[in-house]
Amino acid sequence: MSETGNRLRKQLESANFDPQGYVKQLSQQSDGDRDLQEHRQKIQNLADETAQNLKKNVYKNYRQFIETAKEISYLESEMYQLSHILTEQKSIMESITQALLSTDKDETSKEMQAAFPKETEEIKQRTLTSLLEKVEGAKNIMDTPGRHLIYNGDLAEFDVDNMSPIQRVHAFLMNDCLLIATWLPNRRGAVKYKYNALYDLESFAVVNVKDNPPMKDMFKILMFPDSRIFQAENSKIKKEWLEILDETKKNKVSKEKHKKEEEIPTSPVRAEVSTNPFDMDDEEPADTEEDVNLHLEWILELPEDLDVCIAQRDFEGAVDLLDKLNEYLKDQPVTPKVKELRSKVDERVRQLTEVLVFELSPDRSLRGGPKATRRAVSQLIRLGQSTKACDLFLKNRAAAVQTAIRQLRIEGATLLYIHKLCNIFFTSLLETAKEFEMDFAGNTGCYSAFVVWSRSAIKTFVNAFSKQVFDSKESLSTAAECVKVAKEHCQQLTEIGLDLTFTLQSLLVKDIKAALQSYKDIIIEATKHRNSEEMWRRMNLMTPEALAKLKDEMRSCGISSFDQYTGEDCWVNLSYTVVAFTKQMMSFLEEGLKLYFPELHMVLLESLREIILVAVQHVDYCLRCEQDPEKKSFIIQNATFLHDTVLPVVEFRFEESVGKPAKQLHDLRKSTRPVRINPDSTTSLV
Repeated sequence: MSETGNRLRKQLESANFDPQGYVKQLSQQSDGDRDLQEHRQKIQNLADETAQNLKKNVYKNYRQFIETAKEISYLESEMYQLSHILTEQKSIMESITQALLSTDKDETSKEMQAAFPKETEEIKQRTLTSLLEKVEGAKNIMDTPGRHLIYNGDLAEFDVDNMSPIQRVHAFLMNDCLLIATWLPNRRGAVKYKYNALYDLESFAVVNVKDNPPMKDMFKILMFPDSRIFQAENSKIKKEWLEILDETKKNKVSKEKHKKEEEIPTSPVRAEVSTNPFDMDDEEPADTEEDVNLHLEWILELPEDLDVCIAQRDFEGAVDLLDKLNEYLKDQPVTPKVKELRSKVDERVRQLTEVLVFELSPDRSLRGGPKATRRAVSQLIRLGQSTKACDLFLKNRAAAVQTAIRQLRIEGATLLYIHKLCNIFFTSLLETAKEFEMDFAGNTGCYSAFVVWSRSAIKTFVNAFSKQVFDSKESLSTAAECVKVAKEHCQQLTEIGLDLTFTLQSLLVKDIKAALQSYKDIIIEATKHRNSEEMWRRMNLMTPEALAKLKDEMRSCGISSFDQYTGEDCWVNLSYTVVAFTKQMMSFLEEGLKLYFPELHMVLLESLREIILVAVQHVDYCLRCEQDPEKKSFIIQNATFLHDTVLPVVEFRFEESVGKPAKQLHDLRKSTRPVRINPDSTTSLV
């Protein structure tokens, strides 16, 4: 960078830089528009250089970014394992404490029951009956035999979303269910409450809510996918509710377990041995009823364990429990008890699926890339929902791609913006493809959905690409460079077996065709304007440097024999119009070949033919009308240059790049043979 550039950079990077003061000082010191344009160009060059340096540093440190991301991922997994271990230790300590407390309570209750065995039960039932008389719509609750009251009290219910108070309620905890009743604003006699809801103890889980003043003394009841939050009068009553709810749920489970264990040995006692062979077939179904042992502790606690796993977002643990149950029941007969267990488990599976679907919804945070979805996708696949997992994964990634494109800052330089756009889009597409291949390796039927999604994603990319490149009327050279960048990035997808080049070309063909035709019209108009001012004079470039520069330009266009048209000093034996036309047409040819693909073959050929015809027809007209022999000789010299030098180079360059014969250009060259000067006849291009 020059000394001026370094000084400007230091000035802009200074800590006390004042933009308004700087602009004001610059406007006062500048002599006119030219100074401001030059200064603007310096700042633009500095911005481009800074962007390039930033890009180089990103590529230089790219491996470090990847390694850092891996370390963060490892740390996250270790923290998750540590949290899981702490949770297990906490549950073990709580179970030990509860076991010690329950032992003491069991001994006390046994003593009380021994002293007053029937009175306690009858008192509880009478108390419940008297209380339920105050609840409107709760007459049928006492129809269940053995149901009695455990605990009751007033609570305040709050909204789950905004934690605002909703209503006062009165809760009745019974030995097998929980009744919620609301307060009646207008009491009618002894009736104080109105029936609101009745929950079976197995259908909900109780979760303590951490105090966050002024919200305190609260606990939550989870009935997936719904939940309710209640507030007790003080911390003591809240503790009593939590302990009594937990103890009542455990008592119900243990009673059902003991009841089922007592029923097991009684069935073979009633069985009788029969000598009738026809009676044995009838007895087999009765025996199979008891073949499935559903009294294991982990099976009895399975529904509640699934609720806890879902509440704690332990999706892997929930699916592991389901796999364990499916493996246990795989070869077992389907009995009514198995069906009942299946119905309870299926409800939990539905709740788990809803939570996993929400995890993959586009409304969730899209940060973390495709790997962030792996957890939810893998668990949905394990649940046998691979099609739904595929659809949600692709929708999530589509939203992520659209968000990334929307957030991309539109730079002043179009090519720089296209580089960023291609890097973001194709890198995201490549990562999505690799993650898809990893997650759905065993589900080949989902690959067609990914191909369809890829085509849709390419359409989103092309819309953003065309809006910036073609709608903004960029030059053909800039458009060609941008398309070249897009093709190169698209080729990167072939390393995973995904070739979207044809799709990209088919979506761009309309805009490229319009750009070629628009630039062709510009060249034709410029050529006609120069033709109208043509004086048929030799070019004088004034300096050897300008002549050397023109030679280099012609040589870069493929016209290696241009030296034979240069004269002494700085003269060129061609007109300015023909030289300008040659440079403009060769530039159009090179940019068109960068944009070329088979669908544009005839468009490019016809455009070249129309451009050449404008120059040829002008030369032919001048040959017919010119009367001065010296000028006519000069015109023929220009016509010979076009026919013998320029047209063969255009034809050769086109065929070399495309690999197909340019028949239209060949026919055009044959039809425009220049005729040498004949004093006795009219000279023209045939």
